[in-house]
Amino acid sequence: MNHRKWNHLKRALWDSKLGMTSLFLLIVLALGAIFAFLSPYDPNLMDATSQFATPGPAHWFGTDDYGRDYFARALYGGRVSLLVGFASMILATAIGVAVGVISGYFGGWIDSLLMRALDVISSIPSFLVLLLLSVFLKPSVGNIIVIIALLMWMNVARIVRAETMSIRQREYVLYARASGQGANGMIRHHILPGLVPVIIVGATNNIASAIMMESSLSFLGFGVQPPNATWGSMLNSAQGYIAQAPYLALFPGLLILLTVLSFNVLGDILRVGLEPKLNRR
Repeated sequence: MNHRKWNHLKRALWDSKLGMTSLFLLIVLALGAIFAFLSPYDPNLMDATSQFATPGPAHWFGTDDYGRDYFARALYGGRVSLLVGFASMILATAIGVAVGVISGYFGGWIDSLLMRALDVISSIPSFLVLLLLSVFLKPSVGNIIVIIALLMWMNVARIVRAETMSIRQREYVLYARASGQGANGMIRHHILPGLVPVIIVGATNNIASAIMMESSLSFLGFGVQPPNATWGSMLNSAQGYIAQAPYLALFPGLLILLTVLSFNVLGDILRVGLEPKLNRR
């Protein structure tokens, strides 16, 4: 990414109060997850004498039905939710970029075969596939990451394919091809550098989608298994206590909402910052 685009990106982010707020929130959430071990409470330690303690100085988010500190569980749950989001994004982006570049650069029967396969996979309801794979695979963070990534790479592949087809027709790429440069060199030195803005924006949106998918799986009981927590599993556990202890659903729900909204806001800012022509009216 050249300095001009980097400067446009910094200006777009700096000029957006909502963008700076989103970035600040994500940094706070990430630091909270990283330094969760500093919490004085064990997230899985049960205390029958402290059940349903309301939020206060002793327990910032209160305690759950087992007397466990809810703030500590939210911090450790954020570790899993954010880990799944980032790891799924990386894997999905890698698959999508590989398929999109191969399809867009070589074209012909390779393009037709890959795109028809992508259409078939995309026609299957994602949530149905999530549930089926979760039933047959042992619940674990690794399996959840793989499952979510396999359901997210298609959009990245389509976007990357379209951009690759555009880049390969540019003059400097045609000149490099005429000079005898091979396909590997063309892709590595000319195609991939031009795809960086598209990849960054797509990856940002994928993080938000992955966190939502993980939360949905955990909410339905197919995610990380107890006593470990994620924000989705905390919401699932709170279902039976909405009237008695509404804060049990409020805090994890709010954390999911803020995280997903923040990534979506940053994705929009990245899109405009990396493609300044979108600012023109």
